[in-house]
Amino acid sequence: MEENREFARRLEKRTLDFSVRIIRLSSQLPKTTEGKVVRNQLTKAGTSIGANYRESNRARSRADFKNKIRICEGEAAETQYWLEILMQMEWLPKDRVLSEYDESCELLALFSTIAKNIK
Repeated sequence: MEENREFARRLEKRTLDFSVRIIRLSSQLPKTTEGKVVRNQLTKAGTSIGANYRESNRARSRADFKNKIRICEGEAAETQYWLEILMQMEWLPKDRVLSEYDESCELLALFSTIAKNIK
């Protein structure tokens, strides 16, 4: 039980740190209409992962927990999508985006595994 709490605490911190990095990355996007759209979408999806994970740890039931974990999974996939757009648009150097993309892949895999293992 204590092991699960420690895992949850570390994952909450990890997703919070990811949110901050996404906000910082988003702030570097072009001030064009298109850049603003992507900035908004990326920021919303990237920060939603941690917010929903924090909510999942305060879920009222197992079903509520699973639902919030599935939301985290979906938001991680959406974050990946917007980061892929950034890389294809070449608005920022690829190496500036790649670490956040890799983290979004890891978070997606993690939340997918958690969701599959909830009975």
